[in-house]
Amino acid sequence: MNKEELIRATSQEAGLTQAVARKCIDAVFKVIANTLKKGEEVRLVGFGTFKVKERKEKKGRNPRTKEEIVIPAKKVVKFIPGKDLSL
Repeated sequence: MNKEELIRATSQEAGLTQAVARKCIDAVFKVIANTLKKGEEVRLVGFGTFKVKERKEKKGRNPRTKEEIVIPAKKVVKFIPGKDLSL
């Protein structure tokens, strides 16, 4: 499912116009992104938790030249599914 399909499905499920559903979804994504940028987690009980994790620096290889390189440390978003999301 892509974003447009999500907007369509949300508008049908909630009985909203697609324009209103788009605004709601964009707002939710923006709030989640801004919260994660502050280093805080987003916990949606029953759905899951978004967390920012620090990935350590590590060694890797350039697949083209086989030269060893250093992959710098960085922050990544991790999603942990909730119990209600289990398949």
